[in-house]
Amino acid sequence: MAHHTAADTPSLSPPRNDVTDESPAPSRTRAKTVPSAKIPLRRRFRRDRTLILMTVPALLLVLVFNYIPILGNITAFQDYDPYVSTNGITAMAHSPWVGFEQFQRVFEDPKFWDAVQNTFVLFFLQLVLFFPLPIALALLINSVIRPRVRAFAQAVLYLPHFFSWILVVAVFQQIFGGAGVIAQTLREHGHEGFDLMTDPGIFKFLVTAEGIWKDAGWGIIVFLAALAAVNTDLYEAAAMDGANRWRRMWHITLPALRPVIALLLVLRVGDALTVGFEQLLLQRDAVGPGAAEVLDTFVWWTGIRNQDFSYAAAAGLIKGVVGIVLVLTANKIAHLMGEQGVYKK
Repeated sequence: MAHHTAADTPSLSPPRNDVTDESPAPSRTRAKTVPSAKIPLRRRFRRDRTLILMTVPALLLVLVFNYIPILGNITAFQDYDPYVSTNGITAMAHSPWVGFEQFQRVFEDPKFWDAVQNTFVLFFLQLVLFFPLPIALALLINSVIRPRVRAFAQAVLYLPHFFSWILVVAVFQQIFGGAGVIAQTLREHGHEGFDLMTDPGIFKFLVTAEGIWKDAGWGIIVFLAALAAVNTDLYEAAAMDGANRWRRMWHITLPALRPVIALLLVLRVGDALTVGFEQLLLQRDAVGPGAAEVLDTFVWWTGIRNQDFSYAAAAGLIKGVVGIVLVLTANKIAHLMGEQGVYKK
């Protein structure tokens, strides 16, 4: 039996051209990609069945906790009474319809407009004082060259995010409260103490400071991920052209962050009417509802504490509709500025 060596086996591939050969290299045959839309639906399901099965639990959670509760908005058009039937769901079928009467009550209630005013003031403070801070922290951490120093700074900044709001408020109470460290130190040295935790005049700034301490460090994750995707060759080329650190940040880093900043800004504007619930509810009694009442606490207080469910549902539905309008408006502005926004045109 004859054995063939590799040298004896004729090669099926075309012979390689010499370096000096000026003839064009043979073009490679590219695999034709078939658009997914042209593949039959059954075949696509069979092909992607593993990915589809992986998304089923998440879809069930979204369905149960996000979409089924939407049916509760029906009570905004009723005089809902949960005790008219054996359970709350069937009670919706037996409660009388009142049309837009609940919405009229909400618009005529001065407490609702006070909550709207407090909500927008807090949103403006968070947008001006809170939103730029994670960007600045990400740029600062990204400029730290030593990996150990960078990892330590990230760990320290991430840590407050895992604290509950009760702990955050307790920490601020121990520092800025009437019996806090600063007030006691001032009294020991003959000065008059203060209690910032019960001052309605500065409550909104205090709430913003609590939010910054808790979540500003956590917010840098997205920006650090965007910075990690920037090609380092751009920095080296700019450095060879004589660009200093500030010019590299202005012409390379910030343009790389611009799409992420636009996306998060659109989402933040769309979430403008959600400025906090637990944090404000915990401190509501200390400063009074005039300073701490926002739309979320207003809906909870009227719906759960006062058991005026239809009135609270109407106020919550107004908040949701305004939020959708803000998202669409902010996304439209992002498109006009050349950014993609939350979704494409």
